[in-house]
Amino acid sequence: MTKKQIRMNAFDMNCVGHISHGMWTHPRDRSAHYTDIAYWQNLAVTLEKGLFDGLFIADIIGLYDVYKGGPETALLAGAQTPLNDPIVLAPIMAAVTKHLAFGITVNLTYEQPYLLARRFSTLDHLTRGRIGWNIVTGYLDSAARGLGGDKLPNHDARYDVADDFMEVVYKLWEGSWDDDAVLRDRERGVFADPAKVRRVTHRGPHYAVDAIHLSEPSPQRTPLLYQAGSSDRGRRFAADHAECIFVNGWNPKAMGVIVRDVRRRAMESGRRHDDIKAFAGISVVTAPTEAEARDKHAEYRRHASVEGALAHFSASIGLDLSRYGLDEPIGFVKNDANNSALEAITKRSPDKVWTVRGLREQMAAGLGSRHPPIVGSPSQVADQLVDWIEEADVDGFNLIRTVTPESVEDFVALVVPELQNRGLYKTAYEDGPIRQKLFGTPRLPARHRGASFRPGAGHRAAE
Repeated sequence: MTKKQIRMNAFDMNCVGHISHGMWTHPRDRSAHYTDIAYWQNLAVTLEKGLFDGLFIADIIGLYDVYKGGPETALLAGAQTPLNDPIVLAPIMAAVTKHLAFGITVNLTYEQPYLLARRFSTLDHLTRGRIGWNIVTGYLDSAARGLGGDKLPNHDARYDVADDFMEVVYKLWEGSWDDDAVLRDRERGVFADPAKVRRVTHRGPHYAVDAIHLSEPSPQRTPLLYQAGSSDRGRRFAADHAECIFVNGWNPKAMGVIVRDVRRRAMESGRRHDDIKAFAGISVVTAPTEAEARDKHAEYRRHASVEGALAHFSASIGLDLSRYGLDEPIGFVKNDANNSALEAITKRSPDKVWTVRGLREQMAAGLGSRHPPIVGSPSQVADQLVDWIEEADVDGFNLIRTVTPESVEDFVALVVPELQNRGLYKTAYEDGPIRQKLFGTPRLPARHRGASFRPGAGHRAAE
């Protein structure tokens, strides 16, 4: 039996329908108030009460317009549409909490590293080191069209661009300002010592920068780095850059293969096994007894939007599932969408042939998601979480909301005390930035690729 301390993030999105599509129609659901500051601040306070490590905020650029050849289904279901910017949520939630961290998803394909570096430094300052970046490269052609292109760049090529992007931001965050560059000397009228501030120069295959980082060093310098890609190229990227990986699926054994592979690759790059923490996406329906939990699940299920889930999944895998017969097998077709999502039901499910009929059944049981929830009493939920920890080799979970805020409040009130009673969950926060809480240091360790861009390190960070 594991004695690993279980880490918990909530998993959300600045929209009505995130993963469990259709739940916004439930009479107790409040996600339609996602445009209100109070909605997010109340969530943050609840999560901090439950000693959650962070709130992982997803994002996507573009509309889900693959299913049935247009965006109508996603619009009807509210499937991640409309969708507001995730990054602005962190300061308003940080204002009412002290420890809760925020993992913000930002698609680097449509960003410039010079400006993004300042944005995350600003957030890290405002939150006193409670900020992380979920690094994504996107998967929707609709995003490319919205930003002046025709279609998304090639899947693997996007990661090549991302590697160059990361080199730029590492140079800016780690190499431009010395820790003691800012003096704030009122008597001499000297705010910063120019001799301790360096101009970053970069001439890479995709980006060129010649500038001083606009922000002084923040508590973490580099934000905590998350990554969620599970394709082969995504795993290579994670092994080089990620400190936390997000893995999704309903098969803990297959998930464990991905987690162990990323850690193996990281160790081959000179990092340590425990330099990467893995989080599995789960949803939970719980109540004081198993019977009550199952009744609640049946009640929730009546609000599930299978059509919304199909619109979401079709866009994710780049295949219009409305064109498939109900019992026609879904095979792997490499494209420039989310390859790992398609691999999850093809290559990583060898004992099952997936069809649209099977997906529809799974999505109904999954409350508008293809991932079935954990349903049971607090003790039963805790047992399953422990099983996942052991079988998938993960460190914790990203809790997906179903009916909100009820699902999070239930977890905090019922499951957290059960885990604490078993000695598997903290009873108080540690002090310091989020990287300090997770890894024991507020800054990137010297063996991380980003640390090599510090002055005097292996790479020439700045000139």
